[in-house]
Amino acid sequence: MKKVSIIAHSHWDREWYMAYEQHHMRLVELMDDLLELFETDPDFDSFHLDGQTIILDDYLQVRPEKRDLLQKYITAGKLRIGPFYILQDSFLTSSESNTRNMLVGMEESKKWGVPVQLGYFPDTFGNMGQTPQMMLQAGFDVAAFGRGVKPTGFNNVVINDEKYASQYSEMWWEGPDGSKILGLLFANWYSNGNEIPVEKEAAKKFWDWKLKDAETYASTDHLLMMNGCDHQPVQKNLSAAIRTANELYPDIEFVQTGFDEYISAMRADLPADLSTVTGELTSQETEGWYTLANTASARIYLKQWNTLVSRQLENIAEPLATMAYESTGEYPHDTLNYAWKTLMQNHPHDSICGCSVDEVHREMVTRFEKAHEVGKYVAAEAAEKLVRSIQTAEFSDKEAIPFVVFNTSGSKKTGLMEVRLEIKRLPFSEGKPDELYHQLKTETLPNFIVKNAAGEEVSAEIIDEGVEFGYDLPKDKFRQPFMARYVTVQLIMEQMAPLSWETFALVYGETSDTTEKPIISDNGYQLENDYLDVKVAKNGLLTVLDKVTEETYVDLLNFEDVGDLGNEYIFKKPNNDQGIFSKDGQAKVNILHNSANYGEIEIIHELEIPVAMEDLLLEEQKAVIEFRYRQAERSKETATLQLKTKVLLEKGSQQLKFTTSFDNQMRDHRLRVLFPTGIETAVHYADSIYEVAERPNKVDPAWQNPTNPQHQHAFVNVHNENTGVTVANFGLNEYEILNDRTTIAVTLLRAVGELGDWGYFPTPEAQCLGESVVQYGVSFHGAKDSTRTYHEAMAAQVPFSSYQTTLHTGDLPTNHQYAVVAGEDVALTAFKRKENGTDIVTRVYNLTGEPAEFRLAIANQIAELCNLLEEPITGEVKSTALPYEIISYRWK
Repeated sequence: MKKVSIIAHSHWDREWYMAYEQHHMRLVELMDDLLELFETDPDFDSFHLDGQTIILDDYLQVRPEKRDLLQKYITAGKLRIGPFYILQDSFLTSSESNTRNMLVGMEESKKWGVPVQLGYFPDTFGNMGQTPQMMLQAGFDVAAFGRGVKPTGFNNVVINDEKYASQYSEMWWEGPDGSKILGLLFANWYSNGNEIPVEKEAAKKFWDWKLKDAETYASTDHLLMMNGCDHQPVQKNLSAAIRTANELYPDIEFVQTGFDEYISAMRADLPADLSTVTGELTSQETEGWYTLANTASARIYLKQWNTLVSRQLENIAEPLATMAYESTGEYPHDTLNYAWKTLMQNHPHDSICGCSVDEVHREMVTRFEKAHEVGKYVAAEAAEKLVRSIQTAEFSDKEAIPFVVFNTSGSKKTGLMEVRLEIKRLPFSEGKPDELYHQLKTETLPNFIVKNAAGEEVSAEIIDEGVEFGYDLPKDKFRQPFMARYVTVQLIMEQMAPLSWETFALVYGETSDTTEKPIISDNGYQLENDYLDVKVAKNGLLTVLDKVTEETYVDLLNFEDVGDLGNEYIFKKPNNDQGIFSKDGQAKVNILHNSANYGEIEIIHELEIPVAMEDLLLEEQKAVIEFRYRQAERSKETATLQLKTKVLLEKGSQQLKFTTSFDNQMRDHRLRVLFPTGIETAVHYADSIYEVAERPNKVDPAWQNPTNPQHQHAFVNVHNENTGVTVANFGLNEYEILNDRTTIAVTLLRAVGELGDWGYFPTPEAQCLGESVVQYGVSFHGAKDSTRTYHEAMAAQVPFSSYQTTLHTGDLPTNHQYAVVAGEDVALTAFKRKENGTDIVTRVYNLTGEPAEFRLAIANQIAELCNLLEEPITGEVKSTALPYEIISYRWK
């Protein structure tokens, strides 16, 4: 007997085509209606609360008096909650953000009751390849999703050569490490049972249609009907509608239920011929238009903010607080939890993807700012306590000004470190502010040098920053304002160990003579260190010799601008549009800094580009003409887009770094930077969620979109058996391997004027007018050191942390590596204290598809295995990570 399981729900985008509070108020109405329905209709079985516990918080903000009633119906199983905190986009949020979403969601769920045991991804824009391994490590063996797999549907026969297709809505999903879970595809979307009629004639017509659709894909006689849709009010007469259905179809059982009951019954009847889909599910075998991957370049400023805050919390605040616990016995669990929740409120797919109305994204910037400030506060508080415990008495000069440099990333790090030091202070209690200011300003700055803990002079550059107002906020007294004289110290840290610190001091002295060759020569047209020789052509293109492999790469740093008549979701180049390239013009080169420590030049390009699309585009948008059928072209009126690119080469570094700034006053266009590698391959590699994903350069035969946009976090790599190129970035999440299969294109700006999707929603702020600054870099490698460049890219996202301190004795060594992280083929993503506990938690993953040797060690600590929820699991502590394996430890 067929059984139709009807799950009442409402897919709740917290914010999207209306501002957050507009959605919020409608959420309150939905929850009010639900609680009333639970009270008045005993036959209404349950309601699935969209897999996200934040809905409970949002409701109680307005209806705090309803907490006990919520608890009553969660306990009774009427309101099905969890397991996540929010429904976040998988690809644009970091590995740890995906884990923290589960960790916070499960903790919040268990405060109320029992969470739904289901990985719930109804509307993520594609699904990450490591979902199976992550779900199993969180205790789930089933995931439900709406995108990424193409159901075959033709006579229910699967085509065997299709890797991302299934003949059924049920399938096995295997991750790159071999983990396997059951996958449920909403083949007819998560609204296939929406608004079920009660009246018999309408119900008969409805069910004949819906049953046929469901049977097309179902592998068993258990048919799933999702009664709800985006922001859908609860169907108050659902019980009556189900009674009508049972009367109309006596040979079918219609029941209202929840996912746990449906999955238990369905999986008992699964056939043996289920398909297996593998890895990332991103609609690889479709026509390629509606993969929604171009959301990675919508409102790039949001992606930059997200990277900044994620790195601040994951790689700076948590490691510093974890190390400081050694001295203080305190860890700011609640503060960090608040920061993480604030950050994750920006992670729903319509939020971080930049595909909402302007009001939504304005509020997001405020949330980013809030979370960032909390992260900075946690880091500063932890560092202040930590440096007080670090021995600095080795510096015998009584006038020495010590400072401590931390590498809080999980990778060795080479690069320029800057620290701002106060060399003299005059409190307001000693005179009038203006007099104190002028007294300090007129004093001659002494000659300074920098020494390390061994008393050796370190090559450094010291910059006078003048006099500034400042203040202290003591823990035991009122604020203390002052005037102070400052200098900035710049020095190069070479191969600084991960999770370590080194102590230096600014002391009086004359700088020793040096005969080291400066980085820049030829009037700024050449930069060279021990690893790279960079030559700049008159048109601004770069030729780079990798001295290690003796390979030369040409025509790097070419900027491309094209029109875009698409929307926040999807890029579409206008008909007859020709790209405008920086290589076709002349560039100006300026020297910004030149020393043996680092050289920095500025390359100025000027692109003459159209000011916008022609007026026809606005008419086509208002008429809701689908972007593929729009006829508008770029305006004939042009203006100059000036690109200023700083090119930085540091002593001892194998990475060339770029910072490009521009004032965008043009609309409806896309700006990219191109790095031709000359390496033609079938596949390339990009970092994703706990994975360096291998992706094909050639699209599926069904693909019609002339572009093939992809997601990245820190890098994309192209290599063959001998050489390779890695392009790094900071918050530039969209790239493409061009049709020549050798060129890496990274999107720097995509300016569009509408949301897109189901109507016309103008978004003038998505044109991203005004000043933009973007950062990226390029590294080169040989046959066996590709992962070295991956670490360079990841470490480049985490700045050195540096703090001034005093001369004092301390219990901690002057220079120290707090945790040993060894093994280039693994990456560390977490270094924190356990939620609601004090054990250190670490997490690494294998960057490769081969077994990877690694070593993790913390002095006086013993590791034990745990899962992503930080719960102990059986198994031996490992020194080899299996291909693509995620390994978490708790340390005691």
